[in-house]
Amino acid sequence: MTTSPETAATPAASREFTTIGVVGLGTMGAGIAEVFARHGFDVVGVELDDEGAARGRRHLEASTGRAVARGKLTEEEAAELVGRIRTTTSLGDLAGADLVIEAVVESVATKQQIFRELDSIVDASTILATNTSSLSVTELSTATSHPGRVVGIHFFNPAPVQQLVEVVRTVVTDPVVLADVQAVLGRLGKSPVVCGDKAGFIANTLLFGYLNHAASMFEGKYASREDIDAAMRFGCGYPMGPLALLDLIGLDTAYEILETMYRQGRDRLHAPTPILKQMVTAGLLGRKTGRGFYTYEAPDSPTVVPDAATPSADDAPQLKHDIRTVGVVGTGTMAAGIVEVFAKAGHDVVCVGRAESKVEGVRAAITRNFDKQIQRGRATEEQKSEVLARVSGTTSLDDLAQVDLVVEAIAEDLAIKTTLFENLDEICRPGAILATTTSSLPIIEMARVTSRPQDVIGMHFFNPATIMKLVEVVSTVATDDDVAETTRALCAKIGKVAVSCADRAGFIVNALLFPYLNDAVKMLEAHYATADDIDTAMKQGCALPMGPFELLDVVGNDVSLAIQRELYLEFREPGFAPAPLLEHLVTAGYLGRKTKRGFRDYSSR
Repeated sequence: MTTSPETAATPAASREFTTIGVVGLGTMGAGIAEVFARHGFDVVGVELDDEGAARGRRHLEASTGRAVARGKLTEEEAAELVGRIRTTTSLGDLAGADLVIEAVVESVATKQQIFRELDSIVDASTILATNTSSLSVTELSTATSHPGRVVGIHFFNPAPVQQLVEVVRTVVTDPVVLADVQAVLGRLGKSPVVCGDKAGFIANTLLFGYLNHAASMFEGKYASREDIDAAMRFGCGYPMGPLALLDLIGLDTAYEILETMYRQGRDRLHAPTPILKQMVTAGLLGRKTGRGFYTYEAPDSPTVVPDAATPSADDAPQLKHDIRTVGVVGTGTMAAGIVEVFAKAGHDVVCVGRAESKVEGVRAAITRNFDKQIQRGRATEEQKSEVLARVSGTTSLDDLAQVDLVVEAIAEDLAIKTTLFENLDEICRPGAILATTTSSLPIIEMARVTSRPQDVIGMHFFNPATIMKLVEVVSTVATDDDVAETTRALCAKIGKVAVSCADRAGFIVNALLFPYLNDAVKMLEAHYATADDIDTAMKQGCALPMGPFELLDVVGNDVSLAIQRELYLEFREPGFAPAPLLEHLVTAGYLGRKTKRGFRDYSSR
């Protein structure tokens, strides 16, 4: 599952590179020049005029100066590095280059003109490359008499730091050229990934679909900007939330990339959501203008400052219901984690299971967790005893008669859950809050079988509940505001980050995460790139903790397919239709790590 026909038989590289040409010495071009010079290559940098060349040299001096200040380079190494880079205003000075990379403005006409001129200057064996992030490499190659020597080499910013480089092949790119480029990038210490010539390549195609969806979610007032960003940071371990990332990238840049991808692929998921165009038109471009989805201290400042949409300290949720005793129904991994979280926070917890052995299993799981923490010096035997003393187990739902909150954490089966809620409605005292941990089922279906739909809410913990900070607090159309506020306040009390949203498929995290994973599967089944290269692109290009195929195999392809089907049924968005490859793997029983086979084979691991 990890190789594609296009890349499996790549020939070994043989070419020796000595001189590298870089056309355009802006931030990116100067960074590319620095990377090659760091590794001993002679670099010729070309700019339009002397002012541009001087600006490029200042970029280089500033970057190497920072490296010296951080101890990454000595003064002598920095001077030697800069000395390997010659700047000029004439493309003719690239006549002896073995590889030329253009890094000018994202304009087809401008780039084609450069390639047209280079075609008559450089040797027929010289490789011509473009650093474009969104334009068609095939279209650019038509400006040369040897399109087979044209390839995309998409560095990520800042080029000296970012490991990922997307190598973009066209249908006519010479395989030897592809192998030579991969080899020289390897000499730079980079991680080259090969992909086909489609707008957005790997990282931007997957990233910007996700960012666009997040902007649409905000536009539809489904959740606040803070909650959308917190959900992805704390629920998925992403380094930044999607709206903060859009502000960093620049909303104008994001709009242009999405527009280009949509024009080429006609995928509705890449059609820029209207709020992006409105904000760009209003000049709210993100950090660079001091305002975007958030407001910043000054243009180009990373410091967010309060604005009219920022929640104030006075808005912090309060416990409108007294929550002392908590009931947890279920004895699986999630249920055991939730019992431990509440007990650690000082609540008495009643755990209900189908058998005494299951209930004892929860206590055993908590004991094991504590023993590990004690070994690491993070807990004491006394704390373990205190927490376990707060946990009581039973096989009878009737023992939940006096609890203040019940959290249901049983199988994701609507019929079983609704039956449970009917029983809880009869057993639990008036005013008790009934919560479900479902990640995909409609909460209103559980609420409607009770006589107290106003007291039913979603508390979607993330696994493992003892470690993951996020809880999605999901209100139905019937949920009382005081119940929602109490639940959010309770989450804060037990050390969790609560985000609020309404009752629709996927809530925040799964609604943003699984379409992205589904898009990655579609990319693989189209033989656009390998699973390994896609995973590398998203981890190194976007700083995600796991690549999409690593994550799918951990989550389980059956679970992923079920969630994607729910999203498709709810939103009727054609782009949300589950990828056929995902369905085929599930049919074959290749569910991921739990069956030792998924997108990868784990049988020998």
